[in-house]
Amino acid sequence: MHNLKWLLLSAVVVALDLWTKALASEHLAMHEPVPVFPGFNLTLMHNEGAAFSFLSSAGGWQRWFFTIIAIVVSVVIVGWLARLKPGQRWLALALALILGGALGNLWDRLTLGYVVDFIQVYYQKWYWPAFNIADSAITVGAVMLVLDSLFGRHGERREGHE
Repeated sequence: MHNLKWLLLSAVVVALDLWTKALASEHLAMHEPVPVFPGFNLTLMHNEGAAFSFLSSAGGWQRWFFTIIAIVVSVVIVGWLARLKPGQRWLALALALILGGALGNLWDRLTLGYVVDFIQVYYQKWYWPAFNIADSAITVGAVMLVLDSLFGRHGERREGHE
């Protein structure tokens, strides 16, 4: 149960995500970019699909499909967090970020039927699909998981790194 303290980080991610989505929804007009600096706009968009608008025009069933996936993944992550050893902070951080992001986007799907995206990154005429804080947390957490699986010292306890 000692690692469930990481749920506080997940809660912070959810709170930050929902707060920034509310600000974006209140202050931005749909699909009208607000330049912040070259390569970065704030642009309100609604995503009914998953990452990169995958299945966004599938007819509505995808809302419940992605909702079920988010719930299952969240339960698995909470269980995983509960079983981590005290020294596995990197892995706990990664899981907490993914959990917070999944729950932030899950909230949107359940309450709105879509996910609010508002961060737009581009280079010249090439635009990355719009995203949000939850997506960022999931991405950072996933990269951390990959790094942990490649370079982590599994099963070892290193002195001074507990």
